Amino acid sequence: MRNFIIKRIIMSIGILFCVTLIIYTLIRCLPSSYVESMAMQLSSAPGAKSYDEWLAQLNASYGLDQPILVGYVGWLGDFFQGKFGDSWKWTMPVMDKFRSVIGLSFVMGAISLVLQLIIAIPLGIIAATKQYSKADYAITAGALVGISLPTFFFATLLKLAFAVKLGWFDTHGLVGRNYAQLDAMGQLLDKAHHLVLPIATLTIISIGSLMRYTRTNMLEVLNADYIRTARAKGLSERKVIYHHAFRNTLIPLVTIVGGSLPGLFSGALITETLFSIPGIGFTSYQSMIVGDIPFTMFYLTFIAILILTGNLISDILYAVVDPRVRLA
Repeated sequence: MRNFIIKRIIMSIGILFCVTLIIYTLIRCLPSSYVESMAMQLSSAPGAKSYDEWLAQLNASYGLDQPILVGYVGWLGDFFQGKFGDSWKWTMPVMDKFRSVIGLSFVMGAISLVLQLIIAIPLGIIAATKQYSKADYAITAGALVGISLPTFFFATLLKLAFAVKLGWFDTHGLVGRNYAQLDAMGQLLDKAHHLVLPIATLTIISIGSLMRYTRTNMLEVLNADYIRTARAKGLSERKVIYHHAFRNTLIPLVTIVGGSLPGLFSGALITETLFSIPGIGFTSYQSMIVGDIPFTMFYLTFIAILILTGNLISDILYAVVDPRVRLA
C-alpha cells in the first residue's frame, strides 16, 4: 500500500505540472485581460500616458511581457513558496479572498452531499429490490430526469416556481434587505433561507446518477451465488438485503463518495453564479471574465489538485473496504 501511494503521488505531481503549464498557456493566450481593461481606463484620464505605454508598464509589472515558458517557471517558483500574488479583480491577496469565500461553498457542498446519500442510496435499494415494479419505474424515471436536466434550466425552474410565483424565496443573493437589522440567530436563519434553492439544485441534479449506480450494483449483488445461498438457508429477506447484499454494494459506493470529498472545496460555479451566492465558484467566474490571471491560476490549480487527490482517495478506499483487492 505504501509503495502504491508513493507511486501515485509521484504520478500526480507529474500530471499537475503538465496541467498547470497548459492552464497558464491558455490564460496567457486569452484575447483580453484585466490588464488591457485597466490600461484603457488609465489612458482615458486627462493628460495620461497613451494606452500602449500603460499596457507595456502593466505587463512589465505583472511579468506578462516575458515568454510563456519563462513566465510559467516564475509563477511555479512563487507557487511552491506559497506566493499566489494579489487578485486584480478583488484588489487583495489571492489567499485572503479564497479564505473568505471557501467556507460558504464547503457548507453548501457538504449539505448537498449528505442529502444525496440520504435520498439516493435508499431509493436505489428500493428500485433494485422491487425490480420492474411501479416503484422501480418511478425511481428510474426520476433519476433520468435528474441526470438529463441541465443545472441552469433546473435552477431557473426552481426560481420561477418558488421565488417568482410563490414568493417563498429570493431569486438571488445570500442575505435579505433587512439583514443588518437582525440579531445573530436571525442573520444565520436569513442566510440559511437563501441557501435552500441553491442546495436543492445541487442535490436534485446529482442524486440521479448516484441512484442509478446504487440500483445497478445492488442488482448485481442480488444475483450473486452467495445471496441465493443465504435465501436457501432460510434467512429473512430483510437480513439478506441489508446485512449481506447492502454491505457489498457499499464497496463501490464508498469509492465514489471518497472521490467526491475533495469536490466539497471546489464550489459549484454554475449554481453559485445563477443564484449570485458569493462562494468560490461565483468568485472564480467573476475573476475569469475580467482576465484576473493570479486568482484564476490559483483556482484552476486548486481544482486540479482536488481531482488528483480525489482519484487517489478512491483507489485507497477501494483497497481498504474490499479485502479481496491487493495493491502491489
